[in-house]
This record gives sequence, C-alpha cells and structure tokens, in this order.
Amino acid sequence: MAKQFDGFTEDHTAFIAAQHLFFVGTAADTGRVNISPKGMDSLRVLGPNRLIWRNLTGSGNETAAHLAAHNRMTLMWCGFEKRPMILRAYGTARTLHPRDAAFAALNADFPLPRGAPDL
Repeated sequence: MAKQFDGFTEDHTAFIAAQHLFFVGTAADTGRVNISPKGMDSLRVLGPNRLIWRNLTGSGNETAAHLAAHNRMTLMWCGFEKRPMILRAYGTARTLHPRDAAFAALNADFPLPRGAPDL
C-alpha cells in the first residue's frame, strides 16, 4: 500500500542520497510523456518540499521543452538493496540558466561537470 507524505523525511533524504539513478517524468499537451534516467551526482534535497536537479547534457532536451509549457514534474527513485522501496515526488519545476540570478548559488552545490567548465 502506497503512503503519501507532505514532504521529504530524513529517511527519504537518506534513501535519495543512496541511489545512483533516478527518473524524471514530464509531459506536454500532446506527444509522448518523457521519462528519463538521471544520475551523476546531479540532485540535492534542500528541504522537505524543495530539491534541485542539474540537467546535464543527454540525449535531448525534451524535459526543458516540456517545462516551458507546463511546470509539472515527477521524480522517482527505486531501491532494491536492503529494503526495497519506490519513492516518487510530484511537484512543479522551473528551469534556471547560467544567465539567471539564482543559478550560480544553486549550481555551487554540485561538483564541476566534465565537459562544461563554464558552469
């Protein structure tokens, strides 16, 4: 039976930090739903209802295109180690670019990515 929470608990945050992979889901009005695997130390939980995820270069930029139309996003983590668990976070998202005022402070939470020394 699934449980719903008002925000991330300490247990959730520890679970998220232990995962090497997570999935991001977005959709536009038409076309396909986009579900992409993500990882590479690109996500931080900032509080019970806030996280940041750095969208690194991948197979396309469908996630950002979807967010430009609708700011809905679902993230999902699956753990199969000690205690199997699937955790989903439903929420809204916004895209920040290096030209945006808040970008530098949030980006400083991550190591410099290979291939992108100007971030």
